[in-house]
Amino acid sequence: MSQPYPPELVDVLNKGGAAVIRTDTIYGIVGRADNRETVERIYQIKGRTPEKSPIVLIANPSDMFDTYDHTVLATLRDYWPGPNSIILPSQSGPSWITRGNQSIAYRLPANAALQELLRATGPLIAPSANPEGLPPATTIEQAEQFFGNAIDCYCDGGVVTNVAPSSLYLYNNDVLTQLR
Repeated sequence: MSQPYPPELVDVLNKGGAAVIRTDTIYGIVGRADNRETVERIYQIKGRTPEKSPIVLIANPSDMFDTYDHTVLATLRDYWPGPNSIILPSQSGPSWITRGNQSIAYRLPANAALQELLRATGPLIAPSANPEGLPPATTIEQAEQFFGNAIDCYCDGGVVTNVAPSSLYLYNNDVLTQLR
């Protein structure tokens, strides 16, 4: 997916809506990470475990809720942009994102269209487009079957043939450990 997202998607997201889009990896349910009501609504739509923190997509490291020192940022440059979600410690992240975990998983996608969307909306949460416990949607039609009218906007990004979420890393004491 490298074509631009439709302009109405930016409107929907900036007004607190929830959308299903093809991210840089798989279809995800996206909504503004700075909007508590939107985040909670997405958790309800998906049936997501409340204690499970979402991945936050960003366009730039300066979009993160916390400020990190140059050592952390230098490490992140080796993994971003790309399909790598990195769990970082958080002291300033909102409770609806950290969910009691004192950490936030961020991803800075390499996809130019997704980066442009993120610059227009700010950070977005992006859990996979499926009810908890079911396989992720591989088409927009499948996502629509899962969620129907509960989602404000569906954007078709084609068929996902490699249904693999991002690689997940934990940052701890200047070391990244791969979790998946």
